[in-house]
Amino acid sequence: MPAATHVPDAPALSPWLRLAAAILPVAATALIGSAATQENIPTWYAGLNKPSFNPPNWIFPVAWTILYSMIALSLWRLLGAMPRTGPSRPSWWLALAAFLVQLALNAAWSPVFFAEHAIGAALVVVVMMLVMVLWTIRLSWRFDRLASWLLVPYAAWVAFATVLNAAILRLN
Repeated sequence: MPAATHVPDAPALSPWLRLAAAILPVAATALIGSAATQENIPTWYAGLNKPSFNPPNWIFPVAWTILYSMIALSLWRLLGAMPRTGPSRPSWWLALAAFLVQLALNAAWSPVFFAEHAIGAALVVVVMMLVMVLWTIRLSWRFDRLASWLLVPYAAWVAFATVLNAAILRLN
């Protein structure tokens, strides 16, 4: 694995722009997920057969609040590690693109699973999301290792969600 790239003394983005760029897409993802989920939990989701390892419903908003905070902090750190110039700049853009793709897949999963009731399609989305989260961790490692580590619990949760989604598909 390549050594960490030197982080610039001063981030290329202004502090306010960096803060907004880190928080807004993560907050939008959370809002999309919440909107798709809220009305379907007591109705459609309650009627599904679920595996014995399905957590109680209250766990999900607690876990996602913590995870979204860590995701936003990770993005904030990655944005702060943007090289101003040099050969590592394209690699940083790739890490940022991977980050944004996994976030888009995150935003897509709840509407696919809860609003569309497409459990099989949601499984495809969550598998792609897991792959992208792991790739984001790998790509961002060289720019900010803490940014990468902040995504590890998220990857673990998405791996669990993948198994849970597959089990729900099998049972229904």
